[in-house]
Amino acid sequence: MIVILTDDQGFGELGATGNPVVHTPNIDRFAAQSTSLVNFNVMPVCSPTRAGLMTGRDYYRTGVIDTYLGRSLMDTNETTLAQMFASAGYRTGIFGKWHLGDNYPRRAMDKGFQESLVLNGGGLAQPGDPPDPEDAQGAYFNSTLRHNGTWVKTKGYISDVITTAAIGFIEDNKTKPFFVYLPFNCPHAPHQVPTEYRKHYPPEVFDPTNFPSKGHPMAAEHNASDLAAVYGMIENIDENVARLLAKVDELKLADNTIVVLFSDNGCQKHNGYNAGFRSWKGSPYQGGIHQFCYVRWPGQFKPGHEVDRIAGNIDLTPTLLDLCGVAKPQNVKFDGLSLAPLLRGAAVNWPDRTLFFQWHRGDVPQRYQNCAVRSQDWKLVQALGGEGDKWPGKTSFELFDMAHDPFEMHDVATKNPERVATLKSAYDAWFDGLNRERDFRKPQTIVVGTKFENPVLLTRQDWHEPPPKKGGIGYWNLNVASSAHYSVKLLFAPLKANGMAHLNCCGVSLEQPIKAGENECEFKSIQIPAGDGRLEAILHEGSSAMGIKYANVKRLD
Repeated sequence: MIVILTDDQGFGELGATGNPVVHTPNIDRFAAQSTSLVNFNVMPVCSPTRAGLMTGRDYYRTGVIDTYLGRSLMDTNETTLAQMFASAGYRTGIFGKWHLGDNYPRRAMDKGFQESLVLNGGGLAQPGDPPDPEDAQGAYFNSTLRHNGTWVKTKGYISDVITTAAIGFIEDNKTKPFFVYLPFNCPHAPHQVPTEYRKHYPPEVFDPTNFPSKGHPMAAEHNASDLAAVYGMIENIDENVARLLAKVDELKLADNTIVVLFSDNGCQKHNGYNAGFRSWKGSPYQGGIHQFCYVRWPGQFKPGHEVDRIAGNIDLTPTLLDLCGVAKPQNVKFDGLSLAPLLRGAAVNWPDRTLFFQWHRGDVPQRYQNCAVRSQDWKLVQALGGEGDKWPGKTSFELFDMAHDPFEMHDVATKNPERVATLKSAYDAWFDGLNRERDFRKPQTIVVGTKFENPVLLTRQDWHEPPPKKGGIGYWNLNVASSAHYSVKLLFAPLKANGMAHLNCCGVSLEQPIKAGENECEFKSIQIPAGDGRLEAILHEGSSAMGIKYANVKRLD
């Protein structure tokens, strides 16, 4: 089993989906060999999609709310696809972007992956990066990654590095059943790629007249340099997919290996070609959630077969378990369905169903904010409030006839009030059910003080920023596993003048002077009680107050 996931690649950024400019001959060939889920959907942003993929459940159920600020920490009670495969005797490996928690017990290595080479947080050159100043400008080259929990300095371009690691894992386990998860962090920003790939896409190729004009056409105003980097990153992925599949062929494993390839959400808003779909990443319109998904199993699935029933990332876990004959744990309840009969081309009675999509900033889901409800032929969208932490509650519902208007050009809500009411009622039942299951006001916590991870590096990926978010001041929600003595080391930008560091950790308040030019300080041998609490550190430099970059918490006894 191989699952390949790309990051922020839009539906229209493959040759197989109609892009006449991007060079993806290998993925295009793979697509032709595969069964295609032509009405496949994901969440508007990445952590939610990844949570649904790993669990087969609506991402809100998993505790994942957003992509950062402590909102992408998956509940520790969730059972992942990797754990299910590992329990069935599979060797499991992940190579790339996890984005569901960087600390025990949420790390990929804690959630079923026996081999892991992963980046921190939601991507490179982001707040989850380790405190390695060499990575600041060229994060996609010679990246610092975590190999089974230990930081390692890699050599080469990130997509090449993780693909090589995945190939090595396959070679090492060629005689055993294996599950390889290869989640690229490309083409996510920042758009860093070897220069030779950029050169393949001179500005003139992005003339909108070179692209199909159906639906919502490519904008006349676009950043050709940015698009060249994005397309170069995708071309590099294409070459790495070819390397991986060539190894599968070389080892004569192709006929007994299921390979899945899709992307986690729509493309970034760079005004590029989006296959005519409306809007971009972060949106519940089709441009944010409609995706390609190819599933190849030679001799089992018919090449070129298309499944037109609506499906989503939450369906992949039950589908893959079904195809591999792996039983679902009794305590796990899926929201997704097994698509195995559809992939096999069986004549089955497939009732209509409803899928739900939502994303916005904030710690607690808000009813109707930036959401969509999809049945086979109809889609209700309320797209207001996508980026705002605060939302006034204003709504504007639109209804689209997806069978005849796949590009969402015509709102027919006023002509179909009963259908609007039906889909809205389905959303209300879904939303109410989620809130009965989970108190979203209670945040996920980061565990410190265990033997499984000591010390624990806290990054700004997972802290909370209370409004008004000035000076980058935030705090981490902790669960202290046991009362003990701890050291807390703070890392920050060098102070320009003498100042003071103030630490409040689970009710223990301390301060320490800092000299100009210093970029770290350590509070040694602090007795911290067990239980839930916060770690907050504030630096005072004259009349200014600012936050820190990292905190390193180490249990001493």
